[in-house]
Amino acid sequence: MTLALRYAVRSDVGLLREGNEDSAYAGPHLLAVADGMGGYEAGEVASAAVISTVAPLDRRVMPESELTDALSAAVATAKQTLRRIVESDPAVGSMGTTLTAMLWAGGAAAICHIGDSRAYLLRDGDLYQITRDHTFVQALIDQGRIRPEEAATHPQRSLLLRALDGRTDADPDLSMLEARVGDRYLICSDGLPVAVSDDLILQALADIAEPNDAVLKLIDLAIAGGAPDNVTCIVADVVDTDNPDAVPTRAPIVAGAAAAAAEVHDTRTRPFARPEIDDPGVTQFGMVPGAAAASGGSTSERHRATVPGRRHSRHAAGTPPVDDADEENGNGGPARAPRRRWPVMTLILVLFVLVVGGGIFALYQYARSQYYVGTSNGKVVIFRGLNDSVLGHSLSSVFDSSGIPVSGVPKSDQQSFGQTYSLDQARKYIANIRKDYQSCQAAYAAVRRWEAGKPKPVRKTLKIGGKLVTRKVTPHYRPEPAIPAGCPPMPSPGGAISH
Repeated sequence: MTLALRYAVRSDVGLLREGNEDSAYAGPHLLAVADGMGGYEAGEVASAAVISTVAPLDRRVMPESELTDALSAAVATAKQTLRRIVESDPAVGSMGTTLTAMLWAGGAAAICHIGDSRAYLLRDGDLYQITRDHTFVQALIDQGRIRPEEAATHPQRSLLLRALDGRTDADPDLSMLEARVGDRYLICSDGLPVAVSDDLILQALADIAEPNDAVLKLIDLAIAGGAPDNVTCIVADVVDTDNPDAVPTRAPIVAGAAAAAAEVHDTRTRPFARPEIDDPGVTQFGMVPGAAAASGGSTSERHRATVPGRRHSRHAAGTPPVDDADEENGNGGPARAPRRRWPVMTLILVLFVLVVGGGIFALYQYARSQYYVGTSNGKVVIFRGLNDSVLGHSLSSVFDSSGIPVSGVPKSDQQSFGQTYSLDQARKYIANIRKDYQSCQAAYAAVRRWEAGKPKPVRKTLKIGGKLVTRKVTPHYRPEPAIPAGCPPMPSPGGAISH
């Protein structure tokens, strides 16, 4: 039995964004989605650059043992690419992108994930999220600070803790999974789960047989849910090539900003330039230059029939758009200049700065009220802040040092290092650690005194079996003191741990 993929891809700009900063790639061996950030002309550069860097992995067949190393190397190259872009153009210095990718070989796949794009697995009717969001809100959920159902309305729900950019060196999560015939995988940007519940995602994936129809349904659900962000979906089924009814997909597909970049590059204009798109609602979709389309019709034409009320009009390059009513009546009508959007864009920019600034201030205030116990320079200390980082910048600093060496702390007391407390709780935790540490030190001292006072063996003549035998005998001495369970091995007099 030989496993292969049958896949489909769609990317939509959504209802509130003017451009598509998502990029996606789907091929016989590689599925990848990148969600760019950093604003107009920046996020799409980052996502397209990362997708173009990892896409060559699809061209070579490699053993399962090399999958994670290949993805790791590709991400390292992508980081260097982004760093060069930022250094050459400071105007895009705030850009970054998520990346969720699956690299396939035989019956296994390696998963590479950083950011808040997601990968899901539908198996035997159950839906599993197989990636973990690198967001501030997810960190709060992991710490038990908020419930999962509160995440959707949290004011900092969009704050990423890790992403690929040209400034930090954050690393992705890498893992392996085993594939089965009948598995269905969904890789998507966060625009889908923001607008569509997991129950509706499960229903669409479980009820719709064809991947192409499934991605269209997911896009429709996102639009119906308000689609505040770009929405990109890859649906891929694991099929057996020996089954004549399950024909795998062979042509690679690029979607979103990466498709636009590929088209621009193919016409020999500057790489990653923004294409001319008349209507922001038009789905951006493209093919790798020279590749055949995997399904009939362009995405914008196919999606037009599934989204009532969303108009998709195109006109010749360099020609101003005509009035919609005149166009529908068959009249050219008087040419009208495009409406200016600068006041609206300025207002949106100001609101964005206020929201982001307020979010950062709220995060700072929240972090200042949190404490946790950890280690610094070999000592147990209290940290003020959160045990995490944002784009490589720590959210905590040393608040107070206990002076207790970590080497003398029982393992049971170290299990709660990193958990968030109030300052009083952190100090009580330190007091318990100090008590156990002092108990261990007192036990070590008692053992050393016992060893120092232990009498040396003496030679005595004993009558054994009717014969006189000379033996070394240790005079009777009190039992050796016990060291409490859990204490680290007692240090030797020179400081080394005795075993």
